[in-house]
Amino acid sequence: MKKFILFVTVLLCVAKVQAQQAVKPFQQGDRVAFVGNSITDNGHYHSYIWLYYMTRFPTRRVEIFNGGIGGDDVKNIITRIDADVFARKPNIMTLTFGMNDSGYFEFFAPDAAEKAKQKIQTCYDRYQVLEQKLKDHPEIKKIIIASSPYDQTAQIKNKPYPKKNDAIIEIAKFQEASAKTNNWGFVDFQRPMTAINLREQQSNPAFTLCGRDRIHPDNNGHMVMAYLFLKGQGLAGHDVANVNIDAAGKKVRKTVNCKVSNLVSAKTGIKFDYLAAALPYPVDTLPRGFEASVPASQALKVIPFTAEMNREMIYVNGLANGNYVLKIDGRAIGTWSAAEYMKGINLATMVNTPQYQQALSLMHLNEERFEIERRLRMYIWMQYDFLLGKGLLYQDTPAAMDTVNKYAVKDAFVRMNQDNYTRARFPEVREGWRNQMKAIVDQIYTNNKPKKRVIEILAE
Repeated sequence: MKKFILFVTVLLCVAKVQAQQAVKPFQQGDRVAFVGNSITDNGHYHSYIWLYYMTRFPTRRVEIFNGGIGGDDVKNIITRIDADVFARKPNIMTLTFGMNDSGYFEFFAPDAAEKAKQKIQTCYDRYQVLEQKLKDHPEIKKIIIASSPYDQTAQIKNKPYPKKNDAIIEIAKFQEASAKTNNWGFVDFQRPMTAINLREQQSNPAFTLCGRDRIHPDNNGHMVMAYLFLKGQGLAGHDVANVNIDAAGKKVRKTVNCKVSNLVSAKTGIKFDYLAAALPYPVDTLPRGFEASVPASQALKVIPFTAEMNREMIYVNGLANGNYVLKIDGRAIGTWSAAEYMKGINLATMVNTPQYQQALSLMHLNEERFEIERRLRMYIWMQYDFLLGKGLLYQDTPAAMDTVNKYAVKDAFVRMNQDNYTRARFPEVREGWRNQMKAIVDQIYTNNKPKKRVIEILAE
């Protein structure tokens, strides 16, 4: 009963969040920095968001870059924001924090409630400094993101820190207040994701969007985060394309975000040329990234992404009773009855269409870009989470390399980044990686233009 009451309470919070003013969609030429901790640094949500723009708005080129560092709290973000974020000249930035600011082992202490209050107050006080830094850059549009939750209710092996997420919610409250006061955008990952966790745990107590450590969302969690962000931008309810054809009347009733020409209708079926203005969104079916085990596609079971954001619909009325095969460019895609064509066929869910395969190639290119960018973020981690404390920030000298090698023996985090740093400390290598990323993005924006297709719907 207690869990049910919490579930209902969180749903009410979600209703409040969904009523907020939408964040404006990105436009041509926007440079967007996603700033945060390891959930941003090693996470895919911003990459999934960019993939949506690559496929849904193929002529609207935007640039999205990762501004996360593992382990960061507000204090660390203040330290690096000038050189690591502002220096890269974004005109839009998102900011999320709270997971590390709220503490960890303190929640096992006898005075955990008091320690949590102190942590929240410290986070708030530090945020006043960061908030002023943001105000000092009026040329940058800000979007505050309330952190994804710490899952303290899933019944999994990892023991939870009691009431840690309660503290993150308190941080989310002053994040939202700051966004409102400053007329900045605000997107809430925290409360909607908590609501999904609680809802799914009613039938599967081990369910979580927050990964095996309760902190770092797996690919499904990041897909949910991307969905929440895009929904916050008001992008729900916009079809990839929509075609409605009257086969008996031999006419096109309606087109949305596409062009239909050369319609031919006969007793055996119909044929027409089809040019969409967008591509379907390719949802990854494999887990990717450090310690990932759940693919993004699993998110489709808990969010209405397909219904709200990934519909490429073909409606055909007036077909004689029977079954009809749908072909695109001569390739058989599937067979449906006349009644099913009347209800509509969603091509975006069919991985064998030529347009889905085109989009899938973009997904893999985007993943290559993501992997290269991760190397650059690992280099930045070494700078701010290790070398800064040794007085060696951005020195990248043999002495810095010696220091890394020395501490890698006993420091697991330094050891994980050691090999990458041996290469990344050379500016020529980093420039080569940036050039690779640019070449990949150039290729994406060359290859993401929809092509004219020939669609046939023929009686079996």
